[in-house]
Amino acid sequence: MKVAEIKTFVVGNPPPRHGGRYFIFVKLTTDTGVSGIGEIYTATFSPHLVAKMAEEVAERHILGQSPFHIEHMWRNVYGRGYALRPDLTLGGIVSGLEMAMWDICGKETNKPVYELLGGRVHDKLRCYTYLYPPDELDVYADHPVYSDPQAAAEAAVVAVERGFTGVKFDPAGRYSVYDGRQPALEAIDRSEKMVRAVREAVGTRADILFGTHGQFTASGAIRLAKRLEKYDPLWFEEPVPPDSPEEIAKVARATSIPISAGERLTTKYEFHRLLQTGAASIIQMNLGRCGGLLEAKKIASMCEVYHAQIAPHLYCGPIVGAANIQLATCSPNFLILESIKRWDGFHAEILKKPIQFDNGFVIPSTEPGLGVELNEEVALAHPYTGSELMLEMSDKPATLQ
Repeated sequence: MKVAEIKTFVVGNPPPRHGGRYFIFVKLTTDTGVSGIGEIYTATFSPHLVAKMAEEVAERHILGQSPFHIEHMWRNVYGRGYALRPDLTLGGIVSGLEMAMWDICGKETNKPVYELLGGRVHDKLRCYTYLYPPDELDVYADHPVYSDPQAAAEAAVVAVERGFTGVKFDPAGRYSVYDGRQPALEAIDRSEKMVRAVREAVGTRADILFGTHGQFTASGAIRLAKRLEKYDPLWFEEPVPPDSPEEIAKVARATSIPISAGERLTTKYEFHRLLQTGAASIIQMNLGRCGGLLEAKKIASMCEVYHAQIAPHLYCGPIVGAANIQLATCSPNFLILESIKRWDGFHAEILKKPIQFDNGFVIPSTEPGLGVELNEEVALAHPYTGSELMLEMSDKPATLQ
């Protein structure tokens, strides 16, 4: 049994665009007709260029090889071109390809991937959601839910009524290529008012997850954290840019709020620095970027050594979501799963059978492989034709905006 073919899909995510502007899917097919699907999460290059990169990597390192030889493939891709160091874009590419190989392995053995990575631990998986504008509005549009305490509180109540026991929002302001910075007093005040309003609205029915995007210096993040501590958030997410875990660790030592981080990291080597420095106790690997399922399992195991928990990150499509579910199901130190609302809308439409969501929890599939199948007709009917990257930071210092 050898991998014989690769096919890529660059899919435009229609409004309201929950989970991003586009999704990059890869499909591997063996010479025996078994197919596996994966998803690449990378924002550093055009998605069409990334798809071409994935095809080149597959042609060089996967086609003609056994889909079961995942470690061998991973080391060859990690070291290609005299590299042997973390590379964000290549990390996304190897993640999607590796994910597809695991999907094939599961189908060939008639087992869910989680049964091949240690076996099922959790029967259901707790989920959280971002607070989004109403579904008829584009998620990228300016809306009071992002900055108005009352609007955020109302959205949080709706989420809790739908079963969620965790809600996330990030009211601290824009982020730019010039961060970190000191937060403006207005941003600190707005953040506290938002958190207070949501806490008063949901009480103890839901955890508050305070998001940032590495906007601050360590001292600036500590100033903000001191204002939020009294509302007992479950976490303060990536308070400092991800290139310096030592600085994030300064924040962790100065606040009672748990620090979460990891969505912008790739491979066990970067995550080890995060853990070793004491920067975060909640680790948010994205399986479409961190190096794939096996790499994520290794990272989760490292977290166990440091008594850290995992909360797989999801700002992309449902194939990464399905991989996150596989990892969470077999990980003893799983905490909570990021959900794109209730896994409905386009995230359900693009799958032949949607992910099973039940009153705030995902029920892991017992189907072989990743447990989902891409609806290729829907994928092909929604090509991405835009020029924007998945995420784009401001190119001006926040103080000049």
